[in-house]
Amino acid sequence: AVLALSSPAQAAGKLNIYNWFDYMPQELLDKFSKEHDVEITMDTYDSNESLLARLKAGVTGYDLGVPSDYMVAILIQEGMLEKVNANQLPNFGNMDPKWIDVYFDPGREYSTPYQWGTTGFMVDTAVYGGDIDTLAILFEPPDELKGKINMLKDVNDVINAGLRYLGFPRCNSDPEQMKQLNALLQSAKEHWLSFNSDGAKEVLVSGDAAAGQNWNGFGMRARMERPSLKYAYPKEGLTAWMDNFVVFKDPPNLENAKKFMDFMLIPE
Repeated sequence: AVLALSSPAQAAGKLNIYNWFDYMPQELLDKFSKEHDVEITMDTYDSNESLLARLKAGVTGYDLGVPSDYMVAILIQEGMLEKVNANQLPNFGNMDPKWIDVYFDPGREYSTPYQWGTTGFMVDTAVYGGDIDTLAILFEPPDELKGKINMLKDVNDVINAGLRYLGFPRCNSDPEQMKQLNALLQSAKEHWLSFNSDGAKEVLVSGDAAAGQNWNGFGMRARMERPSLKYAYPKEGLTAWMDNFVVFKDPPNLENAKKFMDFMLIPE
C-alpha cells in the first residue's frame, strides 16, 4: 500500500519512494519534507525480485528506489534507471572513497549508498543451547529446531546460503552442483516453518520461530526485544550487501529525487 508519510500543509512538491519495509526513520523523512517543502509517499517491497517484477510489469509513478547492490547492476542493464550523475551531487564528497568504484555502479553515476550489512541467521538460545557457528542450523537442523525455522522470502538469500553450506561458489550453473543444492533444499524445507521477510524479526521475537534467516540490523532489534536470540556468524561465511538510492527511469519528480539522494549524504 502507498502511504503518505510526510506532508507539509500544501506542499509545493512531491516525492514517491519505493523502499524496503520498515527501513527508514520517520524523523529523516519529516526533516527532508520540511526543509524542501515536499510531500513524501512510500510503497514497500520485501525483496529485490519483487521490486524488479513490479517494474517489469510496467508499474510507474515511483521516483526513488532502494535496491541492493546486484539489483542496481540489473536495473542499469535493463535500462530502468535514470543516469543522474550522482557523483556530481553537492554532498558526494562526504562519501567514503571505498564506496565509489563499486562493481555494480563504477564511479557512482546512477546510485548513492544507503546502508550495508550482512545476511545471516538467529537462534533462540533458550530453545537450542548448542553451537550455532554453522549453516547446518538451517539445512540440517538439530531436533530442537526442526519445524521452527523461518527463511527469508528471497531466493538469492536462501540459495546463496545453501551454496555456502555445500562449499560451492555463488553465481553457479554447474549442473552437478545444482543437483546437490536442490537435494539439500528439498530435504531442508521439511524442517522449515515459513518463508517470511516482512515478519522475519517478529516471528523470532514472538517465539513462533526458534531460528531464522535475518539481516544484522533486524537481528539487533530482535535481540533487544528477546535477549535469548543470538545472531550467528557461521564458519561457512555469510552474505554482505549494500542497499543504494537510485532514481527510476523518467520519474515524475526527478529534481526532488536528486535532492533526497543528496540530503542522505549529509553527515549526521
